[in-house]
Amino acid sequence: MIKIFKSFGGYVEIPKAEKGCWINVTQPTSEEVQRLHHEFQLPADIIQDILDTDERSRVEFDDDWSLVIMRVPVESSNKGTPFHTIPLGIYVSQDFTLTLCLQNNEVLPIEQSSPFREQYRAVSDVYNFILRLFLRSGNIYLKYLKQINQQTALIEQDLEKSIKNRELNKLLKMEKCLVYFITSIKANEIVLAKLRNSKKISSEMNQDLLDDAIIENKQALEMAQIYSDIQSGMMDAFASVISNNLNVVMKQLTLISIILMIPTLIASIFGMNVPNSFENSSWAMPAIIVSSLLLSILGVFVFRKRQWI
Repeated sequence: MIKIFKSFGGYVEIPKAEKGCWINVTQPTSEEVQRLHHEFQLPADIIQDILDTDERSRVEFDDDWSLVIMRVPVESSNKGTPFHTIPLGIYVSQDFTLTLCLQNNEVLPIEQSSPFREQYRAVSDVYNFILRLFLRSGNIYLKYLKQINQQTALIEQDLEKSIKNRELNKLLKMEKCLVYFITSIKANEIVLAKLRNSKKISSEMNQDLLDDAIIENKQALEMAQIYSDIQSGMMDAFASVISNNLNVVMKQLTLISIILMIPTLIASIFGMNVPNSFENSSWAMPAIIVSSLLLSILGVFVFRKRQWI
């Protein structure tokens, strides 16, 4: 989908591109990719790089254009990891600024007319716009990290009583999300450092916004690393918990088998087709049943006294 706005704020949508406009492209079709290449003169290799899921964050400056690629978090629609990261490209030329992403995301939602409507100050220039995207991305990272922490807490409750690997697999998926986040946030941190060293951010407002974006990015990175360290130790601990839970279940089943074996043994002895001096007694059957129950109860009492059950 391609949307063209008159300014960076995205307040006024226009039908055709004009000088100084912002073009937001999300999940483009093959026809829209051809339009980007022919109508907007976007180089094919840049389009291919941005639409590559594994493309790393980077910044490039040319005489006629500039390119910033950052990695933003998104929710997964499949049954794999609940969150992952994808590249978001910002292509800046003399006539327009174009943002391109292969999937809809919360940093630049295509269905929302203005992602910066909650901001009190208008977006002043292209680098102010880029820094706002980095700041917004840091906030989304923190939001998803809190959701990962909440889901992990729920998995912990199930793991304490589990004897299966299903909960461990869920925990592993959360760990993969954190690895994706840490790698992407570190790459974004490098891009922010390059923007600071490029000396293209000269205004005081943009400098303050850059500092805020760096702080937000560092906070997201530290939180992701803390959660990752906790989950790494947690997975080892809960693997032992699952093994211990399985041992407890096996012990209980073994004790039940021993208790049931007592009446089975007595019934087998007196059920043999040989003389046993009780074959003509009218009270033999009740006596055998009562003795079997008493011995079984005695076995349960002994096991409880030893705290085996």
